[in-house]
Amino acid sequence: MSDTVPPEKLVGGLVKLLTVEKRATDVYQGRPQKGGTGRVFGGQVIAQALQAAQATVGGSGTDGKQAHSLHAYFLRGGKEGPPIEYRIERDFDGRSFANRRVVASQENEDGTSTPILNLTASFQAPEDGMEHEDAPMPDVPAPDDLRSDMEVRREIAEKAGDKLSEAQRNMMLRPRPIDMRTCDRLHWMNREPSEPRAHSWFRTVAPLPDDPQLHRAIISYASDYTLLGTSALPHGLSWMRGELVGASLDHALWFHRPARADEWLLYATQSPWSGSGRGMNLGRIFNQRGELVASVAQEGMMRKRKSK
Repeated sequence: MSDTVPPEKLVGGLVKLLTVEKRATDVYQGRPQKGGTGRVFGGQVIAQALQAAQATVGGSGTDGKQAHSLHAYFLRGGKEGPPIEYRIERDFDGRSFANRRVVASQENEDGTSTPILNLTASFQAPEDGMEHEDAPMPDVPAPDDLRSDMEVRREIAEKAGDKLSEAQRNMMLRPRPIDMRTCDRLHWMNREPSEPRAHSWFRTVAPLPDDPQLHRAIISYASDYTLLGTSALPHGLSWMRGELVGASLDHALWFHRPARADEWLLYATQSPWSGSGRGMNLGRIFNQRGELVASVAQEGMMRKRKSK
């Protein structure tokens, strides 16, 4: 966590960021967030779109319909400055399930609007059913036995000195509301080729309100961290060192059971394939009891940056 920004303020900022404002019937607006990169973080757009869709379903408590899956396509990179508009289509409302389509767009300087993401989400009312689970949690160090990635980033930045560009330094050191703790390697540095698997614990840096809808949104937000980089591991290349050009193309997430985003969750990722300028990545999210909380799939553009 940051030395200068209190954890409660970081998390409060995240909650505010993911609270969308109703502008008209089935139209919502999400706040922008500046991070120094010029582009909107994809997890932010996914989480805001999910929040907007959920607002049209109702039932923010434990008795109402809650998201059980979402599927999103990133169309263009969003800009940091302008707010994002979310327009909802109510495709289906049934007793057990509801379905929503969302188009996220930003206004251009000439007044026209450009879509940056479309998302479909499905919601289900609480229901008992047959249960099984065949997804053992990987054997990794406990989060309390690991250093936070933020602490490691500060150490690397201090040692690197002038070797880091201002953009790289800003990316490494900007305060984050999510405490990530890498289990096996700093795969965002990726100093040498390794197997396409990674494991990180994550949780918010301060407690959250007891709102299951918010916890799902923040898990959606965090699910876009570290995932795309998994497909770069076998190639020994790193975005942090400026060796890759990449962007998420699509993102799918399935919620299997309720979970709190302010309690430690393990994100286990793997990449079964890359080629044709794309990388395929899969993720599983576990709670500390070893229960499977969510599953994730994402394909991203991944190209080696050409030397100047």
